[in-house]
Amino acid sequence: MSLLEINGLRLAMRSFDGETEVLNGVDLAVGENAIAGVVGETGSGKSLTGLSISRLVPTPPGRYLGGTIRFDGQDLMTASEEEMRRLRGRQIGMIFQDPTTNLNPAFRISTQMVDIALNVAKSDPELIGIQARSSRRARRVAARQRCVDLLGQVGISDPDTRIDAYPHTFSGGMRQRVLIAMALIGQPRLLIADEPTTALDVSVQAQVLELMSSFVRERDLTMIFITHNIGVVAQLCTDVSVMNAGRVVESGDVRKVLKNPEDSYTKELLSAVMTRDTPRPARNRAAAGAVA
Repeated sequence: MSLLEINGLRLAMRSFDGETEVLNGVDLAVGENAIAGVVGETGSGKSLTGLSISRLVPTPPGRYLGGTIRFDGQDLMTASEEEMRRLRGRQIGMIFQDPTTNLNPAFRISTQMVDIALNVAKSDPELIGIQARSSRRARRVAARQRCVDLLGQVGISDPDTRIDAYPHTFSGGMRQRVLIAMALIGQPRLLIADEPTTALDVSVQAQVLELMSSFVRERDLTMIFITHNIGVVAQLCTDVSVMNAGRVVESGDVRKVLKNPEDSYTKELLSAVMTRDTPRPARNRAAAGAVA
């Protein structure tokens, strides 16, 4: 059974040059407890599809032309903003691709995390271990402890102290772990990760991928992993959807799609991946006008 089903999703974006359709009938299904990869080159519509699930695309300049997004049977395209607020963070979590811009440098980590915890606790106080009639102080203490626990679970050492630090004192990998912890505060059923390892070096990337994989196994999560890195998809995902020009051109079991692609675009995408068997040029040449 699919937890998420997207059918015929169409989105147009308006600019000074007019309106352009950027999602051209996206069809996507994600089963429960799956790690579904969405892969494609820059501009293929991956991130806009992920943002559309949580209805985070501003309208205007965006304008949905048609299609449905069903999450656990509910059509999110017809849901009110109040209903979406209850779903965001609580049922659908999101990890954004750049921790440098998605953590406010002016506020401590504690301020940003505790605000999220207090917000999700409005609908379900038990998420932070309190009763509905608890005082404001008790709520804040419990929310802080919940955030400290999560920072420890994502591998931040000395979380009791580090939670009061500012984002600039954290490395890129640690900031990404903070974003993962923030997305898990509400114990969502669906986690959307939008290129969360793009800005990380290879060793830190491997650690973050293992961390996310372990959370899916241990917390009964379903995850959509948006990336342009086919190697990461092969390593992490159970299913994959390939996007090109605002639509899904091929989808299925990750091993089947990557080993026996049927769509011509998927074949071209895979042919661009360097392997040990890829022949090297006899001599490296510098581009015209570049420093040799």
